[in-house]
Amino acid sequence: MADTAPESGTRKLTRAEVAAMIDHTLLAPEATAADVAATVAEARELGVYAVCLSPATLPVRAPGLVVATVAGFPSGKHHSLIKGTEARLAADQGAAEVDMVIDVGAAVSGDYNAVLADIVTVREGLGDRAVLKVIIESAALPDEAIVEVCRVAERAGADFVKTSTGFHPQGGASVHAVRLMADTVGGRLGIKASGGIRTATAAAELIEAGATRLGLSRSREVLAGFPE
Repeated sequence: MADTAPESGTRKLTRAEVAAMIDHTLLAPEATAADVAATVAEARELGVYAVCLSPATLPVRAPGLVVATVAGFPSGKHHSLIKGTEARLAADQGAAEVDMVIDVGAAVSGDYNAVLADIVTVREGLGDRAVLKVIIESAALPDEAIVEVCRVAERAGADFVKTSTGFHPQGGASVHAVRLMADTVGGRLGIKASGGIRTATAAAELIEAGATRLGLSRSREVLAGFPE
């Protein structure tokens, strides 16, 4: 019901507004070609912004949708040149956006030069052919590392910073992390919240904290909580 709809600040969010922020996501390792086709069909039905799929599933026909994929996923423990090549190949196969995973261990240890070099390598691999989102795995980082990695991502030429892969045992998106990220680079970089977002209330809280994009695998359930 509209009178109980989740709100952003003092304004009720509509289903269409939230749908326009969603990357409808299928990154399960067991996903089949039929699962991919069903995900694309569902994304089109729901009217979301993008569909985010594993790189091995590309190229994918998805009329009316932005096609996104991942690089160095989910651990980030890949050589930077591998990540850059994976990102470039994805762009060659039609991906308009690439979500790369940083070397989280480098961030934990405070080696931000290594994080910078990693992101720069992927940015150079993509050139200006695709949007680059940088997954920082915020649940595994202390606050100061979240802030520094966001600054590094901006210096490296990223377009977005993103909270999580959704595969890390320490958790996914949090309001606290999104607020830190938005306070650091909001207004200049996009902020993508992803990982464990299962309700309309959670989505609205993340948007209020500063998220400009949402990575969801349960888009239908989340959107059902917003009014037309």
